[in-house]
Amino acid sequence: MQVTFMRSEPEAENIRTFYFKPERPVHYTAGQYTELQVPHPHPDSRGDKRWFTLSSSPEDELLSITTKYAGDTKSSSFKRALFNLKPGTELDAADPMGDFVLPKLIQTPLIFVAGGIGVTPFHSILKWLADTVEERPIKMIYGVRNEEEIVFQETFHAAGIEPTIVVGEPSDAWGGERGRLSAELILGVDKPSEDTLVYVSGPELMVQALAKDLHKAGLSKQQIVTDEFPNYDAI
Repeated sequence: MQVTFMRSEPEAENIRTFYFKPERPVHYTAGQYTELQVPHPHPDSRGDKRWFTLSSSPEDELLSITTKYAGDTKSSSFKRALFNLKPGTELDAADPMGDFVLPKLIQTPLIFVAGGIGVTPFHSILKWLADTVEERPIKMIYGVRNEEEIVFQETFHAAGIEPTIVVGEPSDAWGGERGRLSAELILGVDKPSEDTLVYVSGPELMVQALAKDLHKAGLSKQQIVTDEFPNYDAI
């Protein structure tokens, strides 16, 4: 499908949300992803296409993605082109897909685990819950490198979620949890039952390590739902 870039807004110093108007109504489920193509001269080895989880709610008029920028010298040619898009630019995007979505049973206990930019599918899900006034039994733990990278607080509050935030490199003023995300920390947020599902989203290596440790801690593989973001440093 064709989408038109409308605008971008900063979420943090190095994180922006990009808004696109689709050429036709798009029906998708909160938590799904799309592939976006940004043609540009002399693309590097990573090309001109990239997968992004949608950070928008299915109730929103515009589609949105949220991503980090490592700076002109460290970022790919794709990211540089994305961050320099002009409003009105028309691009190609894939219809949303993926199964990192809420279970059908609304009473299923859920633990959301977000590492850094892996918070985007949870923003989509929690915004949709707030939009539709649907309540789910959710506990959330959110790991970031520093306080400046904490985003989407208003959406969490609107959905009635107060996440446990873990900061890896905190300032002296930080009064919350410190360190790295771990299975012990996750399972300490809420004692899981046999029905509990743990959703883990973030950098690829982090997600794989946490999924392995959660399984070792006693969760079945069916209880662990993952969404991996390649090419991001672990939180």
